[in-house]
Amino acid sequence: MDVRPTLDAPDDDPYLWLEEVEGDRALAWVADQNARTRARFANAAFEADRDALRTALDRPGRLPHVTRRGPHLFNYWQDAANPRGLWRRTTMDSFRSESPDWEVLLDLDALTAAEGADWVWKGATTLPGRHDRALLRLSRGGGDAVVLREFDLTTRSFPADGFALPEAKGGAAWLDRDTLLLSSALGGATSSGYSRTVRIWRRGADPLAAPVIFEVPETSMAGSAGVDREGGKEVLVFFEQLGFYDARIHLGDRDGPKAEIPLPTDAHYAWQRGHVAVKPRTSWTVGGTTHAPDTLLGLSFDAVMQGQPVAEVLFTPEPRRALQGFTWCDGTLVLSILDNLEPHFALLTPGAEGWQRQEVPGLPRIGVVDLWALDAEAEESDGTLLVMAQDPVTPPRLLLTRTTPTTPALLKSASPSFDAAGLVVTRHEAVSSDGERIPYVQVGPKDDSGRAPVHLSAYGGFQVSRLPNYAATSGLLWLQKGGTTVLGQIRGGGEFGVAWHEAGRLANKVKSHDDFAAIAADLVARGVTVPGRIAAEGGSNGGLLIANMLTRYPERFGALFCTIPLIDMRRYTKLLAGASWMAEYGDPDKAEDWAFIRHFSAYHAAEPGRPYPPILLATTRRDDRVHPGHARKMAAKLQALGYDAWLLEPEAGGHGYGKDNAEVASFAALGAAFLRRSIGWDV
Repeated sequence: MDVRPTLDAPDDDPYLWLEEVEGDRALAWVADQNARTRARFANAAFEADRDALRTALDRPGRLPHVTRRGPHLFNYWQDAANPRGLWRRTTMDSFRSESPDWEVLLDLDALTAAEGADWVWKGATTLPGRHDRALLRLSRGGGDAVVLREFDLTTRSFPADGFALPEAKGGAAWLDRDTLLLSSALGGATSSGYSRTVRIWRRGADPLAAPVIFEVPETSMAGSAGVDREGGKEVLVFFEQLGFYDARIHLGDRDGPKAEIPLPTDAHYAWQRGHVAVKPRTSWTVGGTTHAPDTLLGLSFDAVMQGQPVAEVLFTPEPRRALQGFTWCDGTLVLSILDNLEPHFALLTPGAEGWQRQEVPGLPRIGVVDLWALDAEAEESDGTLLVMAQDPVTPPRLLLTRTTPTTPALLKSASPSFDAAGLVVTRHEAVSSDGERIPYVQVGPKDDSGRAPVHLSAYGGFQVSRLPNYAATSGLLWLQKGGTTVLGQIRGGGEFGVAWHEAGRLANKVKSHDDFAAIAADLVARGVTVPGRIAAEGGSNGGLLIANMLTRYPERFGALFCTIPLIDMRRYTKLLAGASWMAEYGDPDKAEDWAFIRHFSAYHAAEPGRPYPPILLATTRRDDRVHPGHARKMAAKLQALGYDAWLLEPEAGGHGYGKDNAEVASFAALGAAFLRRSIGWDV
């Protein structure tokens, strides 16, 4: 039998049975594949790497990430003694000390043991104001769908009359102590699998019988709602997510929406204290002036609602200078900017004489710097900001600053997770197929052999910026062993704004893949290595990238690790959340879109007789975002065609690599063992 789906017959798929996630035949096949993969690569070296990485991920010297709710700093912490984690809190004074006094609110390991459920923490929101009740989000095995359960922080228990909702995608927001805004797919799902409705859920009532106050069409991506409590006034904010980059936002009350905010659906905007900041994705004309995409504009919120907007330009983009994000904090607008990949932050405060601008002093200009509000609730903020600074060889530092420019104060520094002695960080540019210059960051020891073992990765999608963080995984499994790591800022990402994203979206998606291949070629041209010593890895949208390296540029790589990937682009919209990504990839059911999608649907492009390098495809059974069928089917097809293809599918992990550090370490170490062995790097 010919088992090759072709570009001309894209729906001839002999492996549809592998899309049955819990099907008996599919599970038996996956079990055989897992056993085969582990028998080949899970040797003593793998076990040593796994254990070392788990120790690093569990080390006490990691930074505790905190959020302030009322008088306490809250943190979720996992380590060797608490693999599933502790939800805990402390005070700022205690947090500043070398050994903070943490008050444990919930022990998820104990809860899991008591209830016999595979609980994974997905976050919590506390009741604004008092913060004595919380809504916990608990996932079974790490998937996006969660169980909602009310938790009493005073008694450390689940109240008998507490809110509780079965597993579903969606969430809820506190209106008051006895009322929630419920946005759950249980009450009706869109074609993307997200909630269609917003309901007023009162304590003791049946959630699915609760009154619907907002509903979106099935064809929209999602419907949800939140609460704005500025100035002590309750305003409900309703979101109709039309697509990944478009939304309509309405203001209203507990009876439903009353007025739509008349701003472009593709704009990102946020408001506070009578002012709104707007960043349009496409050109926007205000008062006779047309503003380019990614320009940040400041306007009066009332004037916008009255249809009489007058805009003041707050940020102007340049080809390699882009606004990465903006947020309000205590009446000040905080801008995060990348200027040719160098981090900058600005504070803009509106007033009677216009917007006053100041730089955030004392922050690094190299590496990766993130800045955000300490307080979870905007109306409770006093202007305190947290900063995290790091680079590929320097562990993260957590600093405290304010919206009134203040020299940042060091709160905590993470301990090293690997030995960075002798490592050098350099930046380079490759020339892609159309002449565009593509930046990448290289980290490694001095190696003049011309055969350096290189780990190359990138993402290139959804306007997500990939910057060179400090990472225990690559540090321990690659750099500390004498290897070199490379991270590419390819098109489709957001490093240089919306134009960089558009250059790698829809019909341009192949260009982002060309960019990655160009980096591989540049490493060879610069004398760093040879193709057979380049091991490439990518996950999710990055998994699609890696699958396309297999089918489009196989001669440039020695091995490929393709994780939680999209690969079958003919059926992706019919699998789990796939329909929500059509704004990124296109609609394969439209002939005009399939005409370009077919060129990056690696599942259909795979054919016999090509010099494909070894590939390990890895997914998780509990991934309810990107269907595990993508990886399964690609592995099956490649094996049938006689290629060196492997599959790994742990049961838990969701759209990630594990529910705890032990599972994450095992997943990563097995991938690294495969890559090193496949490129002939014996360490």
